[in-house]
Amino acid sequence: MEPLLASSIVPRTEIRSAHPLILTLDVYGLPHRWVSWQHAVFYYAKDLVAWQAGNNNFRFFGGISRVSGKRSAICANSIIAIRGKALASKSMFQVPPLNNRELFHRDRHICAYCGNDFSGSRLTRDHIRPVSQGGRDTWMNVVTACRACNQSKSGRTPEQANMMLLYTPYIPNKAEYLILCNRSILADQMDFLARHIPAQSRWKLG
Repeated sequence: MEPLLASSIVPRTEIRSAHPLILTLDVYGLPHRWVSWQHAVFYYAKDLVAWQAGNNNFRFFGGISRVSGKRSAICANSIIAIRGKALASKSMFQVPPLNNRELFHRDRHICAYCGNDFSGSRLTRDHIRPVSQGGRDTWMNVVTACRACNQSKSGRTPEQANMMLLYTPYIPNKAEYLILCNRSILADQMDFLARHIPAQSRWKLG
């Protein structure tokens, strides 16, 4: 098969992005990660797609076969389950990596101390128990804080600074993390991920 090119994408359904990310699952139907359309095409070409669950299908065209004279093509779905022990071994409850962008999204860009909504450039990662007092850089010990509140709190705990926390931190599960880290999620992908988010999630409550 001739190589498939990004410029040859022809979606079967109307989408917002010309290059949608594909949601991959393990064979048990648990969310795993986002992959590019090129990576998804590789899974199809290697016959690693066990089943598909999305409502969107995309046809990717390649070159012309010298033998048949026909143009090569692969149809990919927006949600695909991948065969393989390595993929299935990834736990749904594995702690996702911590970074500011996903932290701010988890906390809805709301300062945990003053309760105001800010843009990402005006927010900081605040350690509830300061690192200087033995606090760790983990999901359960950090909240979103505006720069003014972070400076006021300084190297103290909320109790020491007399600054009450307006919400408590929590660890996003894999499904919520995948929502937090992708800005262009298709409707069928969002519906699928939402079914795997715990009821106590701030994303669901918000």
